[in-house]
Amino acid sequence: MTQEPTEFQLTTPDSVASDPDAIELTRMWWSKGEPVMSIKPAFSDPRQYGHMLALAAKHMAHGYAVRHGHDERKAYNAILEGFSEVLKRNDVQTLVEKE
Repeated sequence: MTQEPTEFQLTTPDSVASDPDAIELTRMWWSKGEPVMSIKPAFSDPRQYGHMLALAAKHMAHGYAVRHGHDERKAYNAILEGFSEVLKRNDVQTLVEKE
């Protein structure tokens, strides 16, 4: 696998690295024109994962405001629109790669 450009690399936050109880739940990539992810359903209540996704949307909207100059509220609404578009589709399939 080739090394991605430094500007796209993510690092583990210090607060997570120092937490022995931290659990990685999701890794996501955009590959060959589609999202690819590795997930771990670690919560006993699936709503907790929904809460995490909602917070991720809020933080991503902030990131769009800081990095690309978007209006944060408009960016958040656009993220929610994209989320809604996918939820309405009936052609989304889960494919499991062989290990």
